[in-house]
Amino acid sequence: MTKKEIFNIVYWVGFIAIALYFAYSKGWIFTNFESISPKEANALLQKNDNVFLLDVRTPEEFAQDHIEGATLIPVQVLGENLSKLQNVKDKKIIVYCHSGNRSVVASRILAKNGFIPLNVKGGITEWKAQGLNVIH
Repeated sequence: MTKKEIFNIVYWVGFIAIALYFAYSKGWIFTNFESISPKEANALLQKNDNVFLLDVRTPEEFAQDHIEGATLIPVQVLGENLSKLQNVKDKKIIVYCHSGNRSVVASRILAKNGFIPLNVKGGITEWKAQGLNVIH
């Protein structure tokens, strides 16, 4: 096998690995939770009292704006604060962040620990883009 052929194989393996990692981090593959649109999340919040809204951004982001009724537990400390969510374990937990990346991480943590997360695609950015209300 020539150096060029080896390089091509390594290049394609690396490219595929990066593509799989990207799809995994976006929650497109290997998920054990559902992702929903902001409008679907808003509809659930409006008609269903068996849901809990969780913001996994930083306290600074939360103070800037957030969805009404949200509880803040930053994703960085979510794993060690799961006890704060024990009273909502039987509810669906709508999870959002800024753009949808941290909420995927949080949804994986929640699902792994027996919760029922619903990840909001596009986060609060998409929520606002769809004209839905936030608290400033």
